[in-house]
Amino acid sequence: MAMDLKEIESLIKEGLPDAKIEIQDLAGDGNHYSATVISSQFAGKSKIQQHKMVYDSLKGKMGNELHALAVKTKEN
Repeated sequence: MAMDLKEIESLIKEGLPDAKIEIQDLAGDGNHYSATVISSQFAGKSKIQQHKMVYDSLKGKMGNELHALAVKTKEN
């Protein structure tokens, strides 16, 4: 079961309200996405911590409804 791009964006925005998010469907199949997330909440956090924050915002859907998400994070 694939996830809609807007649903991914909505979940990330819910977890990181100030985030600027750009999502691309890499394969056109609704299962392989790339997300660039920019948030001030990343300040002082390692890349691993930043990525965990994004994955946590997906509420367990990663690996289930969402097959693959490549994440790039930047501090705002």
